Amino acid sequence: MAKIKVAVNGYGTIGKRVAYAVSKQDDMEIVGISKTRPNFEARDAANRGFPIYVPAESVEAFQKAGIATKGTVDDMIAAADIIVDCTPGTLGPEYKAKYQAAGKKAIFQGGEEHGLTGLSFNSTANYQESWGAQLSRVVSCNTTGLLRTLTLLDREYKIVNAYVTIVRRAADPGDSKTGPINALEPSVSLPTHHGTDVKSVLPWLDITSMAIKSPTTLMHIQTVVAKLSREVSTEEVVDLFSKAPRVRLVSSKDGIKSTAQIMEMARDLGRDRSDMYEIVVWKDGIKVVGDTLYYYQAVHQESDVIPENVDCIRSMCKAMPGPESVAKTNATLGIDH
Repeated sequence: MAKIKVAVNGYGTIGKRVAYAVSKQDDMEIVGISKTRPNFEARDAANRGFPIYVPAESVEAFQKAGIATKGTVDDMIAAADIIVDCTPGTLGPEYKAKYQAAGKKAIFQGGEEHGLTGLSFNSTANYQESWGAQLSRVVSCNTTGLLRTLTLLDREYKIVNAYVTIVRRAADPGDSKTGPINALEPSVSLPTHHGTDVKSVLPWLDITSMAIKSPTTLMHIQTVVAKLSREVSTEEVVDLFSKAPRVRLVSSKDGIKSTAQIMEMARDLGRDRSDMYEIVVWKDGIKVVGDTLYYYQAVHQESDVIPENVDCIRSMCKAMPGPESVAKTNATLGIDH
C-alpha cells in the first residue's frame, strides 16, 4: 500500500511535533513542511531531513541564510495527499480556500473555530466521524484532555453534568511575550469556551467550564466535578482510567505532586522534546462521593494533540479502524497505554 503523503503547513510548537510523529509512521511520509522565516526551527527541519517549502516572498531570505528550500507552499500543497495545518489561527480561512482549490484533504488545529470545518476530531470520542472527510479539526489541548476521560465516563456511567476549572499555563516555554508574570488572571468571559468545544464532539454533554491563567509554562491542570447517573466506587473509576488509551495514572505518594515532576518524568521516559502525550491523572486525587466524581488531571499543552493528528490522518484517508490506529500511533511514539 502506498504511503500517505503528508505536508505540515507551519513548523512551530505543534507543527514540528506533528512532523516528527508522522515521520515515525511506516504508512506515512513527510513530503514537506513550511516556514516563513529562516529561524532556528527552519534549521531544525533541515537537520531532520524534512523538505522545506516557503512563501514565494521568503525564498530570497532562505537563500541568504543558507537554508535550502524545495519550492513554494503551493508546491508543497500540490505534492501532498493531506495537509496538517499548524499555521496561526487567523490564517485558517485563507488556507482552507487554498486546500479546497487544490482538491486536498486538510486537518486544522484547535485554535480554529469548529465552524471552519464543521467537524471536530478526537480519537477516543469520534474517530469514525472523520472517516473519508475532506476537512477536519483536531480539538485543542484542553479539549483533548477533557475528552480523553469524560468520553469514557459518559460511556460507562452516563454523565448528568460536569463542571471544569482549568488552571492554565500563561505561555508555552518558548514564548517570552505573554503573561502574567507574577499573578493569577481569571477569565471573566464566562463560561469559557472549553466546555463549548467539548460539545463540538459530544453535543449531548452538559458541561460548563471556567479558567484561570497562571504564571507557568509547563502544563495545564484541570479540576473536574462530574455528576454521574448512578453511584459508583472510587476504585471503579481508577480501574476505568487505568485501562484508558493515552491516560497515565500517577500518585503523589510516588513523588509526583506537581506539573514540574510530571515533566521530569517525561524527560526520564526519553520522549522527543520531553513530550507527555498522555493525560496525567492523579490516582490519589480521584474521589467519588455518592454519584459525584472529583478528579484532577494535567495536560501537556504542547503534545497531547500530536497522536490525535496522526490518527486523524488515518481516519480521513480511510487507512485503518480507530483502535488499530491508536495502537499503532502509541507504539511508534512510545505510549505504553
